[in-house]
Amino acid sequence: MAETATNESALIHVLLAEHGYEVTDTATNVLSIKQLDSGISIQAVMEGEIVYFSLMCLTVAEAKLTQPILRRMLASDNGISTSYFQLYDHGEGQTTIALCNFCKLALLGAEDADDILSCVHFLFADVLTARDLLRSLE
Repeated sequence: MAETATNESALIHVLLAEHGYEVTDTATNVLSIKQLDSGISIQAVMEGEIVYFSLMCLTVAEAKLTQPILRRMLASDNGISTSYFQLYDHGEGQTTIALCNFCKLALLGAEDADDILSCVHFLFADVLTARDLLRSLE
């Protein structure tokens, strides 16, 4: 299974590089994907047949994550329709806010390639809305 994931990781690396992204292998089955125009990076992690994509937005003091801000992040009409927020304990009272999404791989055919490219594109598009949504935390 690990060898298969490594092969899929290599295929994903090539697919994204062919579509203009700078791709770096950062660990086994982990890719860093950089959009060259903006310099923004996302991380892709392969686990079995799932690729998890995450884009770290910012790290803030936990106390800044008030109920109104959290409600805005979770609201169905917040402008982020293809990704979701996730919070990570960064330690020492700090929390990292990330945008995430994922896709399931079947045979790495045309449909999988489209799903992968869509996930990456949606994260880069959603981060613009997230930036405005989270501006009060900076």
